[in-house]
Amino acid sequence: MTRFDAREHRASILVAVLGATFGVGLLQVTGFLSAAIAADEVTGSSDTVAFMLTITASVFIVVAMYVSAIVTANTFSTIIAGRTRTIALLRLVGSSASAQRRAVAREGLVVGVIGAVVGAVLGTGLAAAGAALAVATETLPATDYSYVQPTLILPVVAVVLTTWLASWVGSRRVLTVTPMQAIGGARELSVEEVTGRPMRNAVAIVLFVLGGALLAAGVFVGLVSPFGVFIGLIGGILSFTGLVTGAHLVMPRVLRLVGRMMGRSSAGRLAAENAVRYPERSSRTTIGLVIGVTLVVMFSVAMASYSDLIRAAQREQPEVYAGIDEMLTATIVVFSVLIGFSALIAAVGMVNNLSLSVVQRTRELGLLRALGFTARQVRRMILAESAQLTIAAVVTGIVLGFFYGWVGAQSLLGSINGSPGVILPGVPWVVLGVVVVAAGVLTWAAAVTPSRRATRVSPVVALAVD
Repeated sequence: MTRFDAREHRASILVAVLGATFGVGLLQVTGFLSAAIAADEVTGSSDTVAFMLTITASVFIVVAMYVSAIVTANTFSTIIAGRTRTIALLRLVGSSASAQRRAVAREGLVVGVIGAVVGAVLGTGLAAAGAALAVATETLPATDYSYVQPTLILPVVAVVLTTWLASWVGSRRVLTVTPMQAIGGARELSVEEVTGRPMRNAVAIVLFVLGGALLAAGVFVGLVSPFGVFIGLIGGILSFTGLVTGAHLVMPRVLRLVGRMMGRSSAGRLAAENAVRYPERSSRTTIGLVIGVTLVVMFSVAMASYSDLIRAAQREQPEVYAGIDEMLTATIVVFSVLIGFSALIAAVGMVNNLSLSVVQRTRELGLLRALGFTARQVRRMILAESAQLTIAAVVTGIVLGFFYGWVGAQSLLGSINGSPGVILPGVPWVVLGVVVVAAGVLTWAAAVTPSRRATRVSPVVALAVD
């Protein structure tokens, strides 16, 4: 049985804290905004804005919980990959795979409880501070809103359950660890082994196709009802789950295209081959960044499209949307801050997985040193490999983000009074530039320190590392 290592789970705990902070904070902010809207002389006479705000908040909470679960499952998969030899040794001395998996699930439960409690406190505190600032600057009116709400238990329980479930899903690798791996070298699955899973591949394709169909249905339903956004939400979750499940089929192909840009040096060629040699490892490392880029681009495009639709409707029926400008601006600012939380959740997962991936390859890096690679060449290889993973993830995330963001705005607001119907997605150029730069900086920060630490170990010692 493995023991709970707080240092090993720092990223998982942080993700759980951010997820709970997001959920609780969003409920608190939404409650305060709804109270402010009801108190406003103009918007208070109409239930449309409050109704849209409630729907949007529900969508954001579901997305936050989903992202937390995906990132946590991915993190636990990476942790289990690094524990393969330890788990194999425990299997060799009599422990069963199911007992080891239950131990990992218990770790996930502990992580979830810690993160949920801390996040609930932080979320309420941040929401209260933000509301006080909005009132002080006269952005929003003062209200009698109470920050003790029974509905707050929902995101707290959701974080605990999703973290526990994510740890269970992420620990499925335990079932494939054999006792003999305690004696031999534990290794990642090859391309042939990963792609030779007809059941998993079929599930991934079905989820992606079904999700795509629901996304299209959400857009069409959104032309007559704002509830189309819920159909789109289910479609987005299913299609992205299909993409994550089948990432070992998608990402290696993208990585191979990007790998041709890495140059012809020995470090560059080796980095390009490493990125596609073990598709599961590459998929675990890139999917966190794909999630982060997809989230930021999706919400930015959604907000731009959201504003375009509201402005277009306002031009068509100015009497219906009179006085909505200030409330629209306040809502966009609030949700922009919450978008940052979503991106932070995914960024933490990406940095942690990339760092763990480098640290867990100490033996592999030691072999390269023994074969004649200098420490500088090894570091250059790791940075080139990280750059390849980053470019592939950013391109994939931007494409997905544009599509999901447009579907979200279109399915939510396509039926409002004065809506022009179908519009083109808004293009947030500034955000795209920030995403590219931030992704590069995060990848560099996540790869440089672990690679230096790994290459400081002598080849003889590195080859002896389990």
